[in-house]
Amino acid sequence: MKVGIYGQYYQDGLEVYLIELLTELEKNKVKIFFEQNYLSDIKNNVSLKNQYETFSEFEDLDDSFNLFFSVGGDGTMLRSILYVRDLNIPIIGINVGRLGFLATVQKDQIKKAVEALVDGRYDVEERSLLQIETHPYNKNIGTVNFAMNEMAVSRKNTTSMITVSTWLDDEYLTSYWADGLIVSTPTGSTGYSLSCGGPVITPDTNAFVITPIAPHNLNARPLVIPDKTVIKLTVFGRSMDYLLSLDSRIATLSNETEIYIKKAPFTIKMVEFREESFLKTLRKKLLWGEDKRN
Repeated sequence: MKVGIYGQYYQDGLEVYLIELLTELEKNKVKIFFEQNYLSDIKNNVSLKNQYETFSEFEDLDDSFNLFFSVGGDGTMLRSILYVRDLNIPIIGINVGRLGFLATVQKDQIKKAVEALVDGRYDVEERSLLQIETHPYNKNIGTVNFAMNEMAVSRKNTTSMITVSTWLDDEYLTSYWADGLIVSTPTGSTGYSLSCGGPVITPDTNAFVITPIAPHNLNARPLVIPDKTVIKLTVFGRSMDYLLSLDSRIATLSNETEIYIKKAPFTIKMVEFREESFLKTLRKKLLWGEDKRN
């Protein structure tokens, strides 16, 4: 087995869990590759017994990798997809952050998780992504024009609201007068969209959600649409430009820019252990508190 390991930075107190992960993987003859900057940060804080090969970008990976470990929180998971992209490498998240809708393996479950991975006692769940095109082309977005959680447009350098005109499959829908607009996948429905009043959507639903951010018109409500829909947005405001975010990545676009949003032609594969599920995570993290039955 061959795996990649990525984290944004080394966190204090992580040493014991990181050593446990490496020990369990090496015990099972797993070949380990670290993201280069993450390994350097670890070495500044932890004495590692062995040397590890590294990768630094998407082009360094290929389909010979069996799994990709994301060590952090949900934000780290979202950055992991920039390395994996369309390689179909399943991602497993070890949660050392606060929230864990995506990174579901807790620090004290590492040994159990590795045993399940080696034994094949897990399922792979596919998550859909958004993909955007801008007219004119924006070099700051380039080929990394996809998001697993959401795409959002929002005001920049002004306290005034912006007007976001919206079309669905070339048919005009409405113009939102708001602080911004979110287009979310089912995965992202528990994130920014939810905090703006959007619905929770199970990951296997073939839908997107359009959610206005602090709309001026109180009758502007979140809208669930089929994920085969092509969405077009144009933005107008007092400022000459506005912000576009793709998960945690941000670009500045001019008011003349048209944004086209559609379902990406590939999915992200995520590891789900058979004793876990989206609904169980939902019970714990969002709706009804800890599951008292387990």
